[in-house]
Amino acid sequence: MTETTAATAEQQALIDTLPPDFRWGVATAAYQIEGAVSEDGRTPSIWDTFCREPWAIDNNDNGDVACDHYHRMPSDIGLVSELGADTYRFSVAWPRVQPRGRGGVNEAGIGFYDRLVDETLNRGITPWLTLYHWDLPQELEDAGGWPARDTAYRFADYAMLVFDRLSDRVRHWTTLNEPWCSAMHGYVHGVMAPGRRDYAAGMHAVHHLLLGHGLAVQRMREAAPADTQFGITLNMCTADPATDSPEDVRAARQADGLGVRIYLDPLVHGRYPTDVVEDLAARGVRLPVQDGDLSVVSTPLDFLGVNYYFGQQFSGVDESGSAVDSDGVPASRVVPFGEPTTAMGWEILPGKFTELLTRLGRDYPGLPMYITENGSAFDDDPDSSGFVRDDGRTAYLASHIAAVAAARQAGVDVRGYFAWSLLDNFEWAYGYAKRFGLIRVDYETQARTIKQSGYFYRDTVRRVRGS
Repeated sequence: MTETTAATAEQQALIDTLPPDFRWGVATAAYQIEGAVSEDGRTPSIWDTFCREPWAIDNNDNGDVACDHYHRMPSDIGLVSELGADTYRFSVAWPRVQPRGRGGVNEAGIGFYDRLVDETLNRGITPWLTLYHWDLPQELEDAGGWPARDTAYRFADYAMLVFDRLSDRVRHWTTLNEPWCSAMHGYVHGVMAPGRRDYAAGMHAVHHLLLGHGLAVQRMREAAPADTQFGITLNMCTADPATDSPEDVRAARQADGLGVRIYLDPLVHGRYPTDVVEDLAARGVRLPVQDGDLSVVSTPLDFLGVNYYFGQQFSGVDESGSAVDSDGVPASRVVPFGEPTTAMGWEILPGKFTELLTRLGRDYPGLPMYITENGSAFDDDPDSSGFVRDDGRTAYLASHIAAVAAARQAGVDVRGYFAWSLLDNFEWAYGYAKRFGLIRVDYETQARTIKQSGYFYRDTVRRVRGS
């Protein structure tokens, strides 16, 4: 494959400002790629259970096989190297390492990640480990799940099982991936595992996820080699009012409160935002904060992982013009900007990416950032050889890498970019219908084929490095 060109001259000029030591990675998640859900002692997670609910997942798909990464891991790490990435962000499956969420380590399960870490290091790739990417052991959900305080302590115990085995080689540890999705989609909206619809439970889950993060970081840091770094990954959007009306301004403020500030304010400043606490109280909900919790949650971070896919603007009135819904809750709805969308229906807004990063650098200074996920789904159309000329995804990468470079030019401390995703994979409630990969996976044969976007990514890395 010859060198690919997708960036405009303006985008390329920005990308060329990235330093040679900028970190380049690709990202995956255990349940989305591993398969082997019943092998070597792994027990069910909430996603195994949720996938068994009729039509909870598009086409009634499940992650039983996914990309069969559990059996193909060495060759998949070879593909990371082919893309020129220096970092591989992966997650550990909790029920594979600690079946049922309690007790000692499962040697067969931790052995897989032991081999994975060695494989990355042998290829000169840095392993970037995420402890929790949504696969809560089902038995812990049966005991209350994240709305229950005990789960935070169970998570810290599990974190130490992994840390004790891999900390001699892994220097970058992310506790949680996108706790917003775990709390809101899992416990409030019910569109992700475990599929509950209970607003108060979701808000309790927010606090216990953050508490689990803090407890895990405290315990790991006590035992860590000096150069070990700890962080958390948050998915965040910009939240603009559709107009300057009080209703729209209120809706945007509330969206930002529950999407950004309810996580970063306690993590960085050791407090929940006053307006968010007041809004929750108006709905009869109180965060389950106990004495000393916020000092645990605000245990210092070494980095912040930022996942970005789109920005949003909000209206505070519904389609009928009412400022409250049928339950008397203030209305809030997303109003499209009118920009092109990906196959997910997400508007392509690279300028909002720069805006988000600039805001984070201003409001939460002194916190180095890595883009731990950014990418796009398109309806890939392979040719007769299986190759995908994915112009949409390639252009998306170019515009969003340039957006990161623009934020750096504005003084934001962004130190790396990890593309989502290495492989086409099981895309949660969308099953296998949505493809984010830089590498195409033929799910019938499990054949892997680097797409045009993958080659563009490789060439971008080479250019920035000057190699």
